[in-house]
Amino acid sequence: MRLLHDGAGVSVELAGGELLPLRHIIGVGRNYAEHARERGAEVPDRPMLFTKSFASAILDGEAIRIPQVCVDPATGGEQVDYEAELAVIIGRPCRDATEATALEHVLGYCCANDVSARWWQKSGAGGQFFRGKSFDTFCPLGPQVTPAAEVADPQDLAIRCRVNGEVMQEDSTASMMFPVPALIAEISCGATLPAGTVILTGTPGGVGAVRTPPRFLREGDVVEVEIDGLGTLRNPVVAA
Repeated sequence: MRLLHDGAGVSVELAGGELLPLRHIIGVGRNYAEHARERGAEVPDRPMLFTKSFASAILDGEAIRIPQVCVDPATGGEQVDYEAELAVIIGRPCRDATEATALEHVLGYCCANDVSARWWQKSGAGGQFFRGKSFDTFCPLGPQVTPAAEVADPQDLAIRCRVNGEVMQEDSTASMMFPVPALIAEISCGATLPAGTVILTGTPGGVGAVRTPPRFLREGDVVEVEIDGLGTLRNPVVAA
């Protein structure tokens, strides 16, 4: 299934040419223990949820554009980070799903990059993640949507991120603390998830902010998110 621009945002092209607009992007923080540890944070007892603007979604091959406002005001340097993630796309509405029924609502899966401006995430928005993760172009998705029926087990997928060919993150979705069915059950508890909802399921360890020295994204970089069986999402980085 193709992802494409529909004039108002990004949509999934279904069989017969019907378009399913992506309506809502929900992120999950600290869903891999190694990422929680490297951030100096406790492993959460329940999924840590946040949202990203649907206007941040872009496609494979399109540029991640770093706006001038994303220069770190404290250092004058870079602050924009990569986060390789498995994205789950809901294909039919669900509310109060159980872990046993959750996957029945999944249309398919794709690679995602939860691009994050760290100063805005930590200090620039009152402690809320939304601002630092919702700049335009900060949610690459693709390269296509793999139908759920073609993914035997979403918890058995190797995931990695490369910047300019260098591996920065590498793990398996088996390392998620809250697997996909548990996330759908939690997020849909008392709240309807409409078709077109995108769930970003968390990122493994190895993000740029914790490296010595930090490895933030800069103009000229090429970021790749690869998930076995789902393809490789590639996006160049430019200064907006």
